[in-house]
Amino acid sequence: MPHWSQRFSLEGRRALVTGATKGIGFETCRVLADAGADIAAVGRDAAGLEQVRREVEALGRSCVAIAADLATVEGPRHAAAEALAAFGTIDILVNNAGVTTLKSIIDTPPDDWDWVNNVNLRAPYLLAQALVPGMIRQRRGKVINISSQSGVVALDDHGAYGASKGGLNMLTRVMAVEWAKHNIQSNSVCPTVILTPMGEMVWGDPAKGDPMKAKIPAGRFGRTTEVADLILFLASSASDMICGQTILLDGGFTAQ
Repeated sequence: MPHWSQRFSLEGRRALVTGATKGIGFETCRVLADAGADIAAVGRDAAGLEQVRREVEALGRSCVAIAADLATVEGPRHAAAEALAAFGTIDILVNNAGVTTLKSIIDTPPDDWDWVNNVNLRAPYLLAQALVPGMIRQRRGKVINISSQSGVVALDDHGAYGASKGGLNMLTRVMAVEWAKHNIQSNSVCPTVILTPMGEMVWGDPAKGDPMKAKIPAGRFGRTTEVADLILFLASSASDMICGQTILLDGGFTAQ
């Protein structure tokens, strides 16, 4: 059996990470590159993409920065095509990009519903549809969908977001059923509040954040590196028997 460091190594692997310019996506690019992967970083912010590229290349890995709007049908397809043109194949797909709108179900207009679900649910399906055939041909691949605690438990004003993440969890399970026979492992990661820019927008006000934090047995919100380290494990050969799982990274929130 290979040494543990080889089992967790991503040497020679190529990963596409969406939402790569900030928060969990940015840290994931750094962690996967540090483990040996070349990175296709997808985002909308040109300055952020340039920063990711510099960080990855400073770790000795290749990085292609891809600007794409994942709210459209063309955006995910463009991102996949650019990544394949650069690297030939993608071994690891990290569907991390996510958006939210804080409205009650009654107050959520259809345009907001569509925007949230297009980015959070349709884009992962389109990216997988474009990239998984290459994984099937090589008989190896990892699909890691970044979902949310609110895809498992309900929160006020999270109707569109919760529906998109709950749908992503089920999509992950169907991916596992369809692709495990090709040695492709698909899993979803469901963090509790992580103080990314989006997390700060929703939970940064102590009047709202402190009561939420009090519900977490660990007594704190999560860190981006903690999510990225779990993604690294799921991207590595050390996790090859984990497939179709919804993994909560929630400090004990759902244990109660």
